[in-house]
Amino acid sequence: MTKALFRYKDRLITRLDLIDDADSEALMKNLASVTAPSTVAFLNQHAYNLAQKDPELQQRFADMTYLLRDGIGIKWACQLNGREPKANMNGSDFIPQLVDHLLETTPCDYQFFAMGTRNPWLEKGAEQLFRHHSFHAVDGFQPTETYLDYLRQHCQQGRFPVILLAMGMPKQEEVARHMQAAIKGPALIICGGAILDFAANRFKRAPLLFRKAGMEWFYRLLKEPRRLALRYVLGIPRFFYYLARNGMTAR
Repeated sequence: MTKALFRYKDRLITRLDLIDDADSEALMKNLASVTAPSTVAFLNQHAYNLAQKDPELQQRFADMTYLLRDGIGIKWACQLNGREPKANMNGSDFIPQLVDHLLETTPCDYQFFAMGTRNPWLEKGAEQLFRHHSFHAVDGFQPTETYLDYLRQHCQQGRFPVILLAMGMPKQEEVARHMQAAIKGPALIICGGAILDFAANRFKRAPLLFRKAGMEWFYRLLKEPRRLALRYVLGIPRFFYYLARNGMTAR
């Protein structure tokens, strides 16, 4: 285990479910066979920053059934906390792998929902992600209750709903919490951020070299400087400030 550089008390970093690469298949099998409504979210640097300013969002992350590490910033935070970061479980890679796993097992048991972004990217992204398997889709700009009503209207008895929320933070985490409370029986609710936009090629993924180096954020900043400047240029220094503020003291 990585030696801690600081004594560090951070509820989100200690809450993370850290997964080895070798265990990712076992995780997918667990997610494919949950027996109760279960939520999956990904904690990256941007999510961490938002949670520091929003105690309700921080609680939603803490209450997730599975909270996975996403990105190099949270890797460093784990190391500072004395936790082995293990695999980078970013949603842009893991969610398509999980969907493929579901479709390769018993696709007729699952009922797929895509909730987020807007058309044409909503339909196009969902078609690509769900490999043209049937799905229900609604855009990401509705009130929370609308998504609950939509699910009630379309959910088929005896089938396992797989609900992909791609409406951005903190809305998708709020919707996930309400859905988990409302659903009876097994279900998988995944907070996917921009996954539908990526699947629809609205936004391009970074080349593999950037991803392996943990620099996908830098590639995205170069491609969309105006939209992402606040998230990264100001957000990264703020991230390290929050890490320091949240209880790090030198040994």
